[in-house]
Amino acid sequence: MLSIIIPCLNEGEGIAGTLAALAPLRARGAEVIVVDGGSQDGTIERAAPHADIVVSAPRGRASQMNAGAVRVRGEILLFMHADTLLPDAADALIVEGLQRLRRGWGRFDVTIAGRHPLLRVVERLMNLRSRLTGIATGDQAIFVTKSLFTAAGGYPEIALMEDVALSKRLKRFGPPLCLKHRLTTSGRRWEKRGVLRTIVLMWRLRLAYWLGADPGKLALRYDRS
Repeated sequence: MLSIIIPCLNEGEGIAGTLAALAPLRARGAEVIVVDGGSQDGTIERAAPHADIVVSAPRGRASQMNAGAVRVRGEILLFMHADTLLPDAADALIVEGLQRLRRGWGRFDVTIAGRHPLLRVVERLMNLRSRLTGIATGDQAIFVTKSLFTAAGGYPEIALMEDVALSKRLKRFGPPLCLKHRLTTSGRRWEKRGVLRTIVLMWRLRLAYWLGADPGKLALRYDRS
């Protein structure tokens, strides 16, 4: 059984559509858990009819996803953003891929929705970098067996780069399954701040993190940008 965990914060405008797209997976036995971090726009009320569980947790993706993970009934956990659409038959792709290659975790390739030509560059680099480094990002919908997630200690509860930190933990147990099937994630983050500006910002933040910078301070830089 697949358990899909979605951390949310003020996603009332689009959460119903995201969850409606997961209806076929729910019909095949997957469960959907929405973890709200204190929304003020009706996210919880709009999510409730389309999810199996809706809970609240302290704000922060890491703490929210860990809070959802303790509620799962499935043997495979899938963490995805509220502005993401999975590829068709994502559940079968995950289960078959993990079993066939005897892997414990993985992620999808990504397509970024938006017309700006630089977004095509961003998504190609994101997918290539992930294959070369074995590091997955939240945009790519990380999936992992429940037993491996527990063994790795879950998401480190840091303010930013929690997906990178989890990937580093999971790599100790084996490489990720990199599925070429593409999910679609919103380009709103890049378009709102400016695509080129956001590319430069994210590379600077990742470099600073790898050099040992405090994730809390990096999160403040990200929020101010």
